[in-house]
Amino acid sequence: MWAITKITIHEVISKRIFLFTVIMTVVFLSLYGTAIYFAGRETSNMGPGVMEGPEAVLMQQFVASQMLGAGLYFSSFIASLLAIMSSVSAISGEVASHQIDTWLMRPISRAQFVLGKFVGLTVLMMAYVIALFFSVIAIHQGIGVDWLALDLQPMQMVKAAGVFAIQPFVLIAFGILLSTRMTTLNAGIISIVLYGAAFIGGFIEQFGAVLEKTALVNVGIIMSLVYPVDSIYRKMTTLLFVTTDSPLAIAQGGLFTSISSPSNLLIGYAVFYGIIVLALAVYSFKNRDV
Repeated sequence: MWAITKITIHEVISKRIFLFTVIMTVVFLSLYGTAIYFAGRETSNMGPGVMEGPEAVLMQQFVASQMLGAGLYFSSFIASLLAIMSSVSAISGEVASHQIDTWLMRPISRAQFVLGKFVGLTVLMMAYVIALFFSVIAIHQGIGVDWLALDLQPMQMVKAAGVFAIQPFVLIAFGILLSTRMTTLNAGIISIVLYGAAFIGGFIEQFGAVLEKTALVNVGIIMSLVYPVDSIYRKMTTLLFVTTDSPLAIAQGGLFTSISSPSNLLIGYAVFYGIIVLALAVYSFKNRDV
């Protein structure tokens, strides 16, 4: 299994899509840093008397959290697409190229093959997600000067990064499951559509929480149970932005953060969801005629 893991990591790194993603990540971080720089400079040059007192503090909390939330939201989007595109071809690509025949002739079980693919992709993507997470925070806190900088505690960031890393775990497990039974194109389409539906469900849930509409909140919860990707992102923002001892926590809500916070039970469900989906992927491939 570990041999499959090492080969998988090497294959993903050597693919053009990974190189393209790295280049686009650098471009994204550069653009984000530029936006933070000019936003911080403009707001810091507003001068005294423009906004003072509680209103200035509330505005600073809202704008700063939204700028950081936007960076993390698009980071999640980039990482998720990479996780989806690399996982949906994990098995189907080997079958289509007939390289699976060579692997199955070796003393390795189909379960070990699937698990090796999963571990390799998950380790690589978790490392990428954590690096991207802290890069966005470092840019925001370092370039955003005093006006855009947030008071983020080390444990807040560590907990948020840990939850954020669960997202590729679920995406890769689901992508591999589809890859055991479908072509790469079909598996990719289904994964991307479900990913989009999950985030739409998350936005509906946030609007429902603001409007106090239980039906809208329930729609988001149901979508989180079907495909718990958005709930992971929302929990990350809650851990990063909201603290129980902050009277300004409500000012940090908005489009890219979370007003309706997922429970710890739902995050545990997401992990369990990924494990079950991975077990189904192993079972599916073991019973597939290749």
